[in-house]
Amino acid sequence: MSERTQRLLRARLYLVCDDRPTWFVEAALRGGVEVVQLRMKHGSDDQIRSAARKFMGVCAMHRALFILNDRPDLAVELGADGVHVGQTDLPVGDAREAIGPDLLLGLSTHDPQQVDEAGALPVDYIGVGPVHETPTKPGRPAVGLELVRYAARHATVPFFAIGGITRNNAAAVGAAGAARIAVVRALTEAPDPESAATELLAAVGSPREARAVAP
Repeated sequence: MSERTQRLLRARLYLVCDDRPTWFVEAALRGGVEVVQLRMKHGSDDQIRSAARKFMGVCAMHRALFILNDRPDLAVELGADGVHVGQTDLPVGDAREAIGPDLLLGLSTHDPQQVDEAGALPVDYIGVGPVHETPTKPGRPAVGLELVRYAARHATVPFFAIGGITRNNAAAVGAAGAARIAVVRALTEAPDPESAATELLAAVGSPREARAVAP
């Protein structure tokens, strides 16, 4: 098992965000974030490169994984830890071919069939959601806790529950079987990202599922 995979298995809190100041990323990492995904849907290549290099430097200091959204080409060029794709983005097989066997590959899933199909794909983890409605995914209906429960029973790769998760509902997400959560606004809109990250980890509870999927 690679070191990246080991770090992924240990990770419980995953931050997804656009370009942010260095102090914000540092605070989130101090609070317990262990994976950071840069998602810049409308950024130019140079803008993505600039933000990615900044994020990568901070992540390296904190031994956190850095994932780039949708861009296998830039992930390889910049030396990211991996790439994340959605169901309608670059096909998983093409993404894996582009990044090779060593980088991590994540995939968004939104229903039981996609969770099941992920087990036969060359992915290292999946996102499961959106658990609750969220403006970061306009038009995407919430899947609720039932899909989290399904993933906890059936997913054969690590999964991160994502979508509208806050410190007020993270305990219910954890109780549904998610040991790992991914968040956007719970940290990007927090007055104190470090404390918010710590509170999220405390709310989601013990990593039962993490032990269940580890080889």
